[in-house]
Amino acid sequence: MPRQNQYLHAPFTPVTPLDAATVLLLRDAPQPGGGTALEVLMTRRSDKASFVPGAHVFPGGGIEAQDAAPETHALADHRPAQSGRRLTDALAAIRESFEELGILLARRADGRWAGPEDIAAIDRKAPLAPQCAAHGLRPAADALWLFAHWTADRNLPKRFAVPFLVARMPEGQEPVADESEQFEPIWVRPSDALARHDAGQFFMIFPTIRTLQRLGQFPDVDAVLAAVAHEQPLWASSPRSGLLGGKRAPHMEHEAAYGELTLVCPDGQVAHTLDWQSETPVSLLRNLQRLTAPNPGVMTGPGTNSYLVGDPATGYIAIDPGPQDGEHLDRLWRAAGGDIRMVVCTHSHPDHSPGSHPLADLVAAHGRPRPPVLGLPSAPTARAASHFAPDRALQDGELLALSGTGPDAGITHTLEVVHTPGHAANHLCLLLREDGLLFSGDHVLNGSTTVIDPPDGNMADYLDSLDRLDALCAQHGVEFILPAHGYVLGNAREAIARLKAHRLAREAKVVAAMQARPEGTMEDWVRLAYDDVPERLWPVAQRSLLAHVERIRMLEPGND
Repeated sequence: MPRQNQYLHAPFTPVTPLDAATVLLLRDAPQPGGGTALEVLMTRRSDKASFVPGAHVFPGGGIEAQDAAPETHALADHRPAQSGRRLTDALAAIRESFEELGILLARRADGRWAGPEDIAAIDRKAPLAPQCAAHGLRPAADALWLFAHWTADRNLPKRFAVPFLVARMPEGQEPVADESEQFEPIWVRPSDALARHDAGQFFMIFPTIRTLQRLGQFPDVDAVLAAVAHEQPLWASSPRSGLLGGKRAPHMEHEAAYGELTLVCPDGQVAHTLDWQSETPVSLLRNLQRLTAPNPGVMTGPGTNSYLVGDPATGYIAIDPGPQDGEHLDRLWRAAGGDIRMVVCTHSHPDHSPGSHPLADLVAAHGRPRPPVLGLPSAPTARAASHFAPDRALQDGELLALSGTGPDAGITHTLEVVHTPGHAANHLCLLLREDGLLFSGDHVLNGSTTVIDPPDGNMADYLDSLDRLDALCAQHGVEFILPAHGYVLGNAREAIARLKAHRLAREAKVVAAMQARPEGTMEDWVRLAYDDVPERLWPVAQRSLLAHVERIRMLEPGND
């Protein structure tokens, strides 16, 4: 974890979430053109509600003492896996759907669903479970299944922790809103609700939107219930928010910006701007700035990330100055106050290293000692455009240290050099030891996989280097990876594991393609192994395909 004195924002304690539950009541509705479509029941919250007034939501509300009471649990039908908290959640959702919409998820003694006459006999404002017992009904907690779990964004003044349950709508019942908390019950297809929201006609909050997006992937109720039969949520999320275009923008854990928001605003402060730009440096910590070069593209994403590690007391190390772009180099120099002590290149590719010597010369031209350009020289296998010669070659395991002097003598920033061949033979990663941050160059990217381009790229070396980075992250407690393209990645070891799994899964498809077309060409194999990649990217994918083929053939019996 980063040192506490390096965070940009003062710490604060998020509000403790309140426990609640909600239920997505589902049905397969006949369509005018024939067939059926999945629909979900939604309502509109009161405009005077203290939480998201006027929003369209699923029925639900806070957990009450009666929902958790043992005597209430004893009155309900439930599955063995629903013991304890999950049964409480289901009973709360059943109670709320009855209070708000008059929908009664309960069965008669003969197993039939409660009907209109049962509902009419029960007071929606009185405790539900005892009334059900008095009328020979049992709440059907076993009919509710966990679909997702949401915990509200840390910055909100009022937060809820909410399981989103799903249940099939009982036949013969009709929703009737209570006209105090909920209004205008409506059956709607997920895609229609999302389209109406986009048009400004159907206000919904972020968790509702994301839940509908996932729900809309299912064709019918049976498919939804089959997906949740393993008793685990399809996802659990506590979103984090940054600023995009000056507006609050929430992100889930699997989305690209989530790790960066975790690093910069660990307590959930909505203070970090996520817009990509090349004009000004972005502060990630007090000792870490990122300046993205103006070279966006298919291979570079938003551009090459140049990093400055250090502070005014120690000077700075510049990592990956990028292409030889005079304005970008001038911005780097100015962001460091001219005090750049070292320039380090993770590898020799033309979007990373050409600016290194010009940046060092720029520092010297303004009267400071010329910083050494460090890295590994390009190997003989490198392409001509990737030629790179550092002032000094780094050694695997070498430490590059910045230290303050005098009153600032206790300030240090230490980068450990890690040789990680694979993407390029001379590829390096850098570990900022004091803060547990890994600068991954192109070895680990955010939002895409890196190209392995033989002969300088080598898939076997690449996978071995991933294993080494995983061990390094485990040893030093690294949680964040800072790639040369894209946002900061969180959950470093999980990110590395996903990347390796993706590579091995791709390799399995390559093996299958080679077996299906044993006499095929690279063009034949790429069509089969990369059928999930846009055809326009196949020429690029073919480079990594070759790297996989070389590794597959190396692993064949007899090829030691």
